[in-house]
Amino acid sequence: MSTPANSLLPLGSNSGLKAVNGPALLLAVLLILLGVLAFGPEIPGLSAVGVVLILLGLLTPAALKMANQWERAIVLRLGRFQKVAGPGLFFIIPVIDQVAYWIDQRIQTTEFNAQQALSKDTVPVNIDAVIFWQVHDTERAALEIHDYRRAIAQVAETSLREMVGSSMLSTLLAERKKGDSLLREVIGRKTADWGISVLSVEIRDIGVPAALQDAMSRQAQAERERLARVALGQAEQEVAVKFVEAAEIYGRSPAALQLRAMNIIYETTKEGGATILLPTSMVDAMNPGGVLGLVQGVAPAPKA
Repeated sequence: MSTPANSLLPLGSNSGLKAVNGPALLLAVLLILLGVLAFGPEIPGLSAVGVVLILLGLLTPAALKMANQWERAIVLRLGRFQKVAGPGLFFIIPVIDQVAYWIDQRIQTTEFNAQQALSKDTVPVNIDAVIFWQVHDTERAALEIHDYRRAIAQVAETSLREMVGSSMLSTLLAERKKGDSLLREVIGRKTADWGISVLSVEIRDIGVPAALQDAMSRQAQAERERLARVALGQAEQEVAVKFVEAAEIYGRSPAALQLRAMNIIYETTKEGGATILLPTSMVDAMNPGGVLGLVQGVAPAPKA
């Protein structure tokens, strides 16, 4: 895994970017010019001053370092940890001191995945995720582990595979937020000793084989059909209950049944100008005259 120059930079691996900075270069040029000018006048002892100025100018780029606001420099003195320098300008002793690492303290992201990881119900899944982390202890990040970026990626992938192996596929699909929180806790506990804080973990995609997707689609379709049949059966049951109640009412009142029959005939004939022929025996059975008389007898008499 490649390491960006501004995150974990061994001394000399990118000397053109970090060994020389603007203020150090400007100061070095001024000192060298003053040293060269000191050789001009024939004043006793001035040549020695010029030599000293030139030497200081040559050593300035190696002594004067500059760290950006988000960077920290790990300074070693004769191979032992000396200090954490930055941000801004700082001095080191050339040859004796060296900047071993440049640590980036901004929030970083690392992508990781688990290819063909088996879930608890032995289903191969492909999961892509991203982790957001930040270095909060530069000394430990530089001295406790060799390459913390690579270590974070490996720990994240291992933790993801462990979570997939202990979870059912349905749980992974339905409780993605819970999986994010679990991964954040597990990875953060492992990286805390390196001076690194895990801010969040987000599962971006969960892929299952195409054959399993087809099976899951058929299962979901069958489940929807089952629910539709259950709903239809419940509707039929409710309709049957209402029919039973209506039959009891009609059984207690034959006149109501006859009125309902005549209303059905009327509703049938009022649309489209249809003509319905009824046998006289059916009309006599309905006894419309008696029904009308019964209705009129039940109706309240008009006031005088």
